[in-house]
Amino acid sequence: MAANEDQEMELEALRSIYEGDVCFRELSPVSFQYRIGESGDPKAFLIEVSWPETYPQTAPVISMDAFFNNTISAAIKQSILEKLMVEVEANLGTAMTYTLFEYAKDNKDVFMENQPVNTVTSVSNSIAIGTPDVPASKKKEKKEQLSKTQKRKLADKTDNKGELPRGWNWVDVIKTDLICFFLLFFQLCLDLTMVSD
Repeated sequence: MAANEDQEMELEALRSIYEGDVCFRELSPVSFQYRIGESGDPKAFLIEVSWPETYPQTAPVISMDAFFNNTISAAIKQSILEKLMVEVEANLGTAMTYTLFEYAKDNKDVFMENQPVNTVTSVSNSIAIGTPDVPASKKKEKKEQLSKTQKRKLADKTDNKGELPRGWNWVDVIKTDLICFFLLFFQLCLDLTMVSD
């Protein structure tokens, strides 16, 4: 079988296996991402697998450079990639994307055991560990923006103090009462016609 035929078969298998799985994402017919762990998990990570033209006879390109992985230390990323490459060597010549994703899921705790749980910020090649120092009181509350028409209607409804006049919603109360009255009257008429029959 040609490499392209193998890729087409594996692509079809991946689509059927991961259909509806929110962790799986097909970037292109030869590039896939899989999130290992829940989205809120501080030890979750994302693996990207891309197939070269001669895949599966040659190794796929495995990357952890996604923005999602910025909280993971470079040493942990390198360790995960090395362990995945051992799996690649063992499965060379066969369809292995599913195998790699499942291997990573099964070994997530082992891969991430040395990853600190603190907030990690990566800027280029330097890694800083710490907690954010942004106080909650600094956030400004955003005011609701009204159009001129909305402001005019609001001004027409309110008095000079910005309060609604007494009884402004009485029309709604009267409408509701009238509707209930007519429904009861209609029900009574139906009951009377049924009794007379």
